[in-house]
Amino acid sequence: MPASARRSLRGFGVACAAALACGATATMGLPALPPTGLRWIGLELGLLGWLAPWRGRWIGAALAGFAWTCLIAGHVIDQRLPAALAGQDITIVGRVDGLPEQRDGVLRFAFVTDAAGNPAGIAGRKIRLGWYRTTQLVTPGERWRFTVKLRRPRGVLDPGGFDFERFALERRIAATGYVRDDGSGDGRAAQRLGATWSIDALRARWSQAIAQAVPQTSSRFLRALALGDTRGLAEADWDTLRQTGLNHQVAISGFHVGVVASFGALLGWCLWWCFPRLGLRWPRPLALPLFALAFGIGYAAITGFQLPTVRTVLMIAVALSARIGRRPASAPDALALALIAMLAIDPLSVLAPGFWLSFAGVAWLLWCLPRDRPRSHWRSLLAGQGVATLGLLPLTVWFFSQASIVAPLANLIGIPGFALLVTPLSILGMALGWAWSAGGDAVLRLAGHLMDGLWWVVTHMASWPGALIWIPEPSLLALVLALAGAFWLLLPRGVPGKPLALLLWLPLLYPQVQTIRPGTADLSMIDVGQGLSLLVRTQHHTLVFDTGPAFDGGLDLGESAVVPTLHALGVQTLDALVISHGDNDHAGGADAVRRAFPVALRYAPAGWPQGRDYQPCLQDESWSWDGVEFRFLHPPQFMPYLGNDSGCVLRVSGPGWAALLPADIEAVIEQRLVREQPRALRADLLVVPHHGSATSSTSAFLTAVAPKLALISVGLDNRFGHPKPAVVQRYLDAHVALEDSANAGLVRVRLAAGGPVVVERTRERMRRFWQEPAAPAAVRVAQVPPAGPAALRDTSRQPHAKRARRDPRGHAPGVGSDPAESASPAH
Repeated sequence: MPASARRSLRGFGVACAAALACGATATMGLPALPPTGLRWIGLELGLLGWLAPWRGRWIGAALAGFAWTCLIAGHVIDQRLPAALAGQDITIVGRVDGLPEQRDGVLRFAFVTDAAGNPAGIAGRKIRLGWYRTTQLVTPGERWRFTVKLRRPRGVLDPGGFDFERFALERRIAATGYVRDDGSGDGRAAQRLGATWSIDALRARWSQAIAQAVPQTSSRFLRALALGDTRGLAEADWDTLRQTGLNHQVAISGFHVGVVASFGALLGWCLWWCFPRLGLRWPRPLALPLFALAFGIGYAAITGFQLPTVRTVLMIAVALSARIGRRPASAPDALALALIAMLAIDPLSVLAPGFWLSFAGVAWLLWCLPRDRPRSHWRSLLAGQGVATLGLLPLTVWFFSQASIVAPLANLIGIPGFALLVTPLSILGMALGWAWSAGGDAVLRLAGHLMDGLWWVVTHMASWPGALIWIPEPSLLALVLALAGAFWLLLPRGVPGKPLALLLWLPLLYPQVQTIRPGTADLSMIDVGQGLSLLVRTQHHTLVFDTGPAFDGGLDLGESAVVPTLHALGVQTLDALVISHGDNDHAGGADAVRRAFPVALRYAPAGWPQGRDYQPCLQDESWSWDGVEFRFLHPPQFMPYLGNDSGCVLRVSGPGWAALLPADIEAVIEQRLVREQPRALRADLLVVPHHGSATSSTSAFLTAVAPKLALISVGLDNRFGHPKPAVVQRYLDAHVALEDSANAGLVRVRLAAGGPVVVERTRERMRRFWQEPAAPAAVRVAQVPPAGPAALRDTSRQPHAKRARRDPRGHAPGVGSDPAESASPAH
């Protein structure tokens, strides 16, 4: 690069771009944002330091990135729904944004309210709505008037699980909620006001056209590859893509934009070749990048401006600007300028895994692959695949806790198949359909047939043993060491000691898993909203007691909360699965858990219609693992299935301690247990029956159990009003310490002689500024039983703090206390 060009890029090169990204990322570790005044001062100082002519420009860039991200994040959080409007019936007017998703009778969509004509606290905001049991059709761009009930963004929070509040910050979602209807399902409480033109409406029409032109089931992939419309992909499709490491191929990537931009440049070349006189007005070397940019922007628009497409468009724009300004920029400088532009436009993009995978993938390729030696196409493909696999593996494990063993081989087939055949043909068929419908349909059907064959190969690869491995939640230090190991391995051939670099990968791929001594156990109350799921681990065995709810519309807490938590904690198999009874809030996620883990023993109440392949949990049945005894206290033999009152009651005990898991039993069964098994009820830890309902936790039962600590699994502001204030007061009067999942997230308790020890509250360990503060309810109390103050809190053993993860599919459940108050965005 000429010296003049290098001087013009000072302050905007690779070092300053990396520093800017690091500053923005540092913001994501804050438990609270600094005051607004300090944010503005930091931005001014950072810009001065960045633009000043000195060697420490990167320091100013880092400070500017930190302060700018704090300012934007603070503004987005301030735009969230005011507390006074939460839970109230509100009439709003606005337009449908994005592509609505219909699943299992539930319609979910984004809605942007008008700046005028709406309540002050919600005007001009983006919200996520669910519409239940509706027959109405909602299309992108339509204007509607709805009566809705809203709440601030809130979701469950577990290790390895999805942080919906973080997702809401990234997507600028101010509230979630549901459309209030009159119960008829015909939408008489809602009013369609008309339609406006939008890119999303155009995407929806093209998606429907592809579905009609391609009758085979592969049309769902063509819609995803050509338009970024993944609504047709089923859970099994995402599982297959994840197992083969091809989910990035289905998501619109920068490579797709590059293909379209190259077609635009080719079209420009043809025009200049056919009409040479055009060169007199606009030289061809300047016109071709302009054509490429125009086509790239157009394709990025019709695919929803996904982050990788924006990055590619910005890189093309940088190259075009450099060409027009007669100041050619190298590929690394173009990537750096694209990164700076991306963070200037949207600094919260650092919250998305796609940001890091996109920019890091290109950076690894630019650094490792030679640009001055010609290579065959296949050799370049192999080299690029090797670099991408090795360089991005640490980030993949960090974000998703998984690694696909067959991914390198699958990508050797998938990259040419998806990116070079199916995707260009899908785009060509869609474009050709404008002028020649029959020809466009023929091209789309050809792409469909190719996709059918490719998918047959991919599904067979996904079925190979060990295709996908799950890795326990790693630490930040493990990520840094693995990245250093990847850097070492990718250095030139002559660098010595490369086998030693493998040692740096060990903390990431084989993280230290907490050991449990014989005779003790760990009990984790998983945050599943208004439901129950408990994990009990001994030294070598694992038991799951209930699996949380599954709602209409595809929101399954077994899949989105229980399974990720088990993977994050290093669980490989389940020695026992107990479904206490058949209510959805306890058994809804059972199928998802059973799909994810092999289960040795399955228990459920006799007579439960869905429990035919479960053996009955019967009173006095017991077993022992690693010095810990498990015993069912209820139901007795021959008891009919009665829902809550026939639920399995499990007692877990070891030397000097006991825990009681009574599920949803009510007063009648409590009295029976007090009368027939008073000594067996005594326990140090009690899972509060029926989520703190007024029908349970009688005084006699509480006296018989005499717990030191009680756990309540509830959803925040749930429609049942659990736990009831009178029940909470009953526990406080008995000097019982309480922990609830709504305010603490996952709660992990160490059970050993001397009393229960709370070793983790996930909302404390993973506290970030975007999370809603704990509600000032009477449930979470600072009162500690006088019997053992030190036994109820052990901060010295709390795990490292880190960020919540994103589901590898991009599936983002937001779990409310009511299924109608949950927002589950599309894949």
